[in-house]
Amino acid sequence: MWVCSGSHVAAEICAGSGFDWLLIDGEHGVLSLETTQQLFQVTAAYPVHTMVRLPQLDTATIKQFLDAGAQNILIPMVDDARMAQDAVAATRYPPAGVRGVGSALSRSARWGGVAGYLTDAEQYISLFVQIESAAAVANAREICAVKGLAGVFVGPSDLAASMGLLGQQNHPDVVAAVKSVITVAHEAGIKVGLNAFDPVAAADYLAAGVDFMLVAADVQLLALESKKLAAQFIDSASGGSADVGY
Repeated sequence: MWVCSGSHVAAEICAGSGFDWLLIDGEHGVLSLETTQQLFQVTAAYPVHTMVRLPQLDTATIKQFLDAGAQNILIPMVDDARMAQDAVAATRYPPAGVRGVGSALSRSARWGGVAGYLTDAEQYISLFVQIESAAAVANAREICAVKGLAGVFVGPSDLAASMGLLGQQNHPDVVAAVKSVITVAHEAGIKVGLNAFDPVAAADYLAAGVDFMLVAADVQLLALESKKLAAQFIDSASGGSADVGY
């Protein structure tokens, strides 16, 4: 389940709804670092895994989200193995990586309360990168071979766009590309996830062996259900709501 709204209430409701995992969207969602940390805190009491998608591959940003308590991180738009290696390095303390040291000042180590955090930090972190372009699909085998990745996540929407098929996530060529990544990831011994709001497509990808999937978003559910409720009770002949823009 996507958590895009930034609402603490929505995040907590989603966390208690029975889903296995939530993805807090820091790429397209309008969420600050402080809000994201608060979402980690409100979902921590529930039996659900929480992942956060960062805005971009950036060493300083990765450091900040890790320090805020992120343990499962998704980096968007990773097109080749070098980018994947840079992402891994940003999650590791020297000499294995380039993550800045500030564990006594941050939630990640409970402000110095986690014994051995500096030497054991990578045990608490799962890093995933997004394969969502034609170039990334072509480089998928090399990306999946990068040591330190827990898995990859396929983004069918951006992938379709990069293939000249904007808005056609279920086009046969896009589906074939997605399934090729599933195969390559499993051959590399890592997990693979994807986004599929279409129930038919979701079932097809599950049958193809995808390990984890997003099937809805908090904002999408609210938008669909509120429109459905409005249509049930408001007479369209009355004109309904005026378009007042943003």
